[in-house]
Amino acid sequence: MDPYSSNQNNLLGDTALNSKYFNPQYLFDQGMMYIKKFIALVTSDQAISIEKGILFFFGLFFMTIICYVIVRMLEIRAKEHKHLHHEIEEYAHNKAEYERRLHEEVGGSKNEHWGVVLTYLFSQHKSDWKLAIIESDTMLDGLMETLGFHGESLGDKLKMANQENFPQLTTAWEIHTIRNKIAHDGLAFELSQHEAKRVIALYEQIFHTYGY
Repeated sequence: MDPYSSNQNNLLGDTALNSKYFNPQYLFDQGMMYIKKFIALVTSDQAISIEKGILFFFGLFFMTIICYVIVRMLEIRAKEHKHLHHEIEEYAHNKAEYERRLHEEVGGSKNEHWGVVLTYLFSQHKSDWKLAIIESDTMLDGLMETLGFHGESLGDKLKMANQENFPQLTTAWEIHTIRNKIAHDGLAFELSQHEAKRVIALYEQIFHTYGY
């Protein structure tokens, strides 16, 4: 045999191309072996017990999540119902108070604009509460004009007054200042309905004093 050919065959036998890892049958057999081992592992009694334990904890976890979501939904629904009930009660109360004040014969203002003020005051919209104060301030401006205090603005008319000829001067300045803040700050001015009612009550005291 040719020594050169023998050496060449030995070299081919030692190359990576002649490795068993390039043999399809070997790879298939190895793959099947690992698959069988894996199946045997996952189907063993110990593995099944572990799997059942894992499934149990997952089931318990998801049941806890579901229960939590249901409880939260019920709480939210209860809060929404309570809030809606409160809104309905408040609306009914405001409407009743508005009608009482509007048709009140004793106290209050006889000025035709007073009905507009009350409509704004007992509205459900916050912006209307501010309009109630602005409308009342316009009425106060008319009252000051009627009392003989003249000027370009209500502020000028109040400056002409004193405690002797207009005893409500301090109160008038207080509520007029609030009106100016509303006009200057606009939406940025925070005003609750309770505060709006307090301010309107001060205007009403002044108007009632002069039967305006």
